[in-house]
Amino acid sequence: MNNSYKLQLFQEQKIRTHWDDKEEKWYFSVIDIVEVLTDSSNPRDYWYRVKKRLGNDEKAELSTICRQLKMQATDGKMRSTDCANTEGVFRIIQSIPSPKAEPFKRWLAQVGKERLDEIENPELAQERMKEIYEQKGYPKDWIDKRLRGIAIRQNLTDEWKERGIKEHRDYAILTAEISKATFGMTPSEYKEFKNLPAKSKVNLRDNMDDLELIFTMLGERVTTEISKKEKPETFGENKNVARRGGKVAGDARRNTEKELGRSIVSDKNNLDTDGQLKLEE
Repeated sequence: MNNSYKLQLFQEQKIRTHWDDKEEKWYFSVIDIVEVLTDSSNPRDYWYRVKKRLGNDEKAELSTICRQLKMQATDGKMRSTDCANTEGVFRIIQSIPSPKAEPFKRWLAQVGKERLDEIENPELAQERMKEIYEQKGYPKDWIDKRLRGIAIRQNLTDEWKERGIKEHRDYAILTAEISKATFGMTPSEYKEFKNLPAKSKVNLRDNMDDLELIFTMLGERVTTEISKKEKPETFGENKNVARRGGKVAGDARRNTEKELGRSIVSDKNNLDTDGQLKLEE
């Protein structure tokens, strides 16, 4: 998935966000903000009632500060939802009485500052990611591989953009081609193999061991290099490149397994019985 879409945390509650490169602004899921501010069990209905109470002028203003963006829903599918940039969120907060309003405003300002800092100095983004994994209890050598894998993945998605790949569904299909050729399983099959919740936001790669990460990186890096060399023009050609890149990693995996006398594809995960990371304890 495009890295411009990500989850942000406010007081341990998740808010879906999208960074617009052209506008250089964050867009936030309004439904998620409503849930955070109100603790409502049905934030979608709460937001509907807020909009219904607005006068005509306020509704006209709302139409200029809100836009529909596709974001990942709880069922894992990309669905259109109301989103607003920082200025719009400040306006929405005025319509929702909440004791969390002031700390949320400060959080918005901090999120914006951090993003601008990261644009000027990309190393800051990696440092923040490293801190998050350290807090979760991952070992340093694993963190180094995971961060390297994130960089390799970003290079691959940037290359796919150059080749005209835009839709989330297409990214998922190409990723599945690499994974199938590397491990014999698509990411969804791999999650099931590791007994990870199918429709949750649990990240498969956060539940891989060192060798699994290494072969994931190899498949994606080789795919990037082949794509840069051949410059595929159609989606079918991109699928073929992804399959070939994954096959290089798959062949290397099988040779490694032959030498080690065991499979490197592990069904182990880092979740406890409640679906939380064991490493956090």
